[in-house]
Amino acid sequence: MKKGEIYDGVIDHIDYPNRGIICLDEGIVQVKNGIPGQKVRVQIQKKRSNKAEARLLEVLEASPLETRKPVCSAFPACGGCTYQTMDYESQLRMKEEQIRSLLTDAVRQDQSAFPDDQRTFIWDGILGSPEEFGYRNKMEFSFGNEVKDGPLTLGLHRKGSTYDVLETGDCALVHRDLDTVLACVLSFCRETGLPHFHKGNHQGYFRHLLVRCSAAMGEILIHLVTSSQADLDLTPLVQKLLALKLEGRIVGILHLINDSLADVVQSDRTELLWGRDWFYERLMGLTFKITSFSFFQPNSLAAELLYRRVLEYANQYIIRDNKKAPLVYDLYSGTGTITQLLASSVAREAVGVELVEEAVEAARENTLLNNLSNCHFIAGDVLKILDDLVEKPDIIVLDPPRDGIHPKALPKILSYQVDYIIYISCKASSLVRDLPAFFGAGYRLERACAVDQFCQTPHVETVCLLGRRKPDDTIKVSVNMDDYYQIRDAEEAEKNPS
Repeated sequence: MKKGEIYDGVIDHIDYPNRGIICLDEGIVQVKNGIPGQKVRVQIQKKRSNKAEARLLEVLEASPLETRKPVCSAFPACGGCTYQTMDYESQLRMKEEQIRSLLTDAVRQDQSAFPDDQRTFIWDGILGSPEEFGYRNKMEFSFGNEVKDGPLTLGLHRKGSTYDVLETGDCALVHRDLDTVLACVLSFCRETGLPHFHKGNHQGYFRHLLVRCSAAMGEILIHLVTSSQADLDLTPLVQKLLALKLEGRIVGILHLINDSLADVVQSDRTELLWGRDWFYERLMGLTFKITSFSFFQPNSLAAELLYRRVLEYANQYIIRDNKKAPLVYDLYSGTGTITQLLASSVAREAVGVELVEEAVEAARENTLLNNLSNCHFIAGDVLKILDDLVEKPDIIVLDPPRDGIHPKALPKILSYQVDYIIYISCKASSLVRDLPAFFGAGYRLERACAVDQFCQTPHVETVCLLGRRKPDDTIKVSVNMDDYYQIRDAEEAEKNPS
């Protein structure tokens, strides 16, 4: 195989994350954005030994797993919903197999642990999202052109392109209210005749549209992001937005001025055009105030499933060792959702650490909303804050960014030698990279599960319970997946008899 050569083949399976594997006589080919069983045409881009990376040129034949029609007009050009033609059960099974395989390999490679027959863990399966479509509570849309010098568009980038922006007014990942807002904003912006901000020459005005909403409360927060290269009266846009017929209700409209060269949603200056600059969400009986840049799980309903599993894992500390309620450190705590849920149900005290000061301020307000006196938050970098936290916690909860835990922070976290660590990861490869450090510090992977917060996409959340090894510990036998599927299918059949 050589760079530029074109081959036809069938995708055998998908390795995490989103790597389709094609087995050819010439060697193994990896390609992104495919579905198991598709016959595809690919072009070689890189070649290493007997493996190659390729670009998907064309789907020649659909996969047997593709049992439904696309629900979005931009599919498959957008690339945001790679798996939307697959039935949801097939998506879940594929993601579950990927995550379980990654964790199993990581545990088996832990040479410092137990004999081979004990190098295993309890697999708690995958939890599917209650809503398969329309689940995202946050979306960042970009302004641009679908073709060079074409009319202004607002939507998502074309797959594989940093410049082309597709008009995605019927995006199936967001609630239809957000699609309605997008259409209104695009219509207004086109009428002004002002150009979008071009990443090449850094000239132009319109940059992004950020929309956030609440699943439980129906509140919507709208942010128009522009450069400072024009002085536009946005009053007519506010009037048009407030006149929209929506299922939810707009609670705030903001104008974010961003003159940075980076193509990211941020604000040098924020103007409140109407309403307030936050919205409320409710999860598991608690209320959370969420501001523009506060981290919050993107799928509120699936987040509840995730948090229930975290609380279940935290309870292992009390159940197994018959101990009192624990002191918990929640590192990378965002707006303090997990911290407060732990404080309200499991912990005697919960301390959240978060870098973004705005998120910490919102978290502190949320503790007052929820009448929690055993919940505290510290603003700062985990790497530095840990030096000042002298009291040893009983449990540490980690929910780091996609790239995982900073390598300098990891030794400090492990030095506490707490009984349990709960690691939540939205990028399993980062989690697997970090696991050997936990194993080397005397921890074993006891339980793990996946939570699908990102339906139709390759992404999935992983939750791991890591327990500190003791000489008399024995590791429970993992679930046999064949038995697991039979049990789950039987339960589904019982719930939904035909």
